[in-house]
Amino acid sequence: MNFHAILPPLALLAATVTLGAADWPRWRGPYLNGISAERGWFKPWPAEGPKILWRASVGIGFSSFAVSEGRVFTMGNTNGMDSVWCFDAASGRVIWRHSYACPLAPRFYEGGTLATPTVDDGNVYTISKKGHLHRLDAATGKVAWSKNIAEELNIGLPEWDLAGSPFVEGDLLALNVGGAGAALDKRTGKVVWSTGTNVCGYSTPVPFVMGGKRAIAVLSADSVAAVELKTGRELWRHAWHTSRAVNAPDPIFDGDRFFVSTSNGCALLRLRDGKPEIVWKSAKAMRNYFNPCVLLDGHLYGINGTTHGPTKLTCIELATGDMKWSEPGFGSGALMAADGKLILLDKGDLSVIEATPAGYKPLARATILPGKCWTVPVLAHSRLYARNAAGDVVCVELIPSSQ
Repeated sequence: MNFHAILPPLALLAATVTLGAADWPRWRGPYLNGISAERGWFKPWPAEGPKILWRASVGIGFSSFAVSEGRVFTMGNTNGMDSVWCFDAASGRVIWRHSYACPLAPRFYEGGTLATPTVDDGNVYTISKKGHLHRLDAATGKVAWSKNIAEELNIGLPEWDLAGSPFVEGDLLALNVGGAGAALDKRTGKVVWSTGTNVCGYSTPVPFVMGGKRAIAVLSADSVAAVELKTGRELWRHAWHTSRAVNAPDPIFDGDRFFVSTSNGCALLRLRDGKPEIVWKSAKAMRNYFNPCVLLDGHLYGINGTTHGPTKLTCIELATGDMKWSEPGFGSGALMAADGKLILLDKGDLSVIEATPAGYKPLARATILPGKCWTVPVLAHSRLYARNAAGDVVCVELIPSSQ
C-alpha cells in the first residue's frame, strides 16, 4: 500500500459537508475534531454566570448534542426506554421524540445512552448501546428504517456496550462494531461490509485518506485499526491494550501522523509505507479516559487521568509529547474548543480557558448543572448545550440576542 497523504478532517470534509453557519451536526462537530469555527462568542459573564435560556430533561445517559437547521438532537433513557429527542434550538420546545425499549444497563455508573445522534441530509442516525440503529426524519421523527445491528452481525459487545457514534459519508453509514467496523447503505440500512464479530472499542470512526482512498480508523478492544471506507478492507492494525479494554477516545489525525490516548498512556504514530510506526510513546503525558483531546496549533489539550485517580487539564506538544502545563481540579470533564479557547464542563461547572501552551489561563467559570458531567458540551450559534448524567439539559446564552 503506497501512502500518499493523510489530511486532517477539517481539510478533508470542508468540501463535502454543507452546513448552516456554525451548525454542529454530529459527534465532535462538522469536521470531527472538537473545534467550532465560531468566533466572538465569548463576552465577560455577569457575577451570576451566563444566562440559561431553557432547560429540559431527557433521561439518563451521556449522549452529546447534534445541532442542525435550528434543531437540537440528543438521547436519554427513562424506565428502560431510550428516547431520541428533537428540540427547537432557540426555545427548547420539543419538536418530536422517538422511543424504543433498551435496558439502562448501569455498571459502576448511571447507565443509559452513550452515542450521539448524527444529522445528514435531512435525516438523523442513532445507535443505542445494545445496537438499535435508526434512521429518522430530522423534521418529523418518522422512522425510515431501523434494525439491531449487533444482533444482525452477531457481534460481541464490549463490557460497557456500544458507544461510538454513527459516521456518514456519501451513501455509507459507518459504525464501530465488530473487529474494525461495519458500513451500511444509509438509504436502506443494508449492510455493505463488516469486519467480523470480535469485540469493538468505544470510539467513533475517524476518516482519513490513504493511498488516494478514503479510510476510517477505529479503536477495537485491543488495537487501533484502519479499513478502506468503500470496501472494509483492512489497511493496517496497531496493537493497543488498555485495562478492561477501555479503548474509548477517538484517534486524532494530523498530516501523516495520528495520536492515540487511553487510560494506559498515549503515543504519536506516523504512517510509513502504509504501516504505523511509533514516533514517541508515554505512559504519563496524556491519559484520556472517555473523551479525546482537541488539537490546536500543534498542541493537545485534554483531561489527563481516569475516574480511579487524580486528573488534570493538561497541554502537551504533539510532536514531542513534552508537557507544557497541567492544572488540577477538573475531574473527568469533557471539552471542546472555539476561537482559541477551551470550553470545559465538569461536575456542573462550565469553564472557559485560553488555549495556549504558555500556561493555564482561566477566563470564566460558573455552575450551570448539578452532578456528574462527562458529556462534551456543544457550542452552536452562540448558544451552548450541556447535560449531566441524570439527563438534565441546559441551553446557555453566551452572547445576548440584543448584542
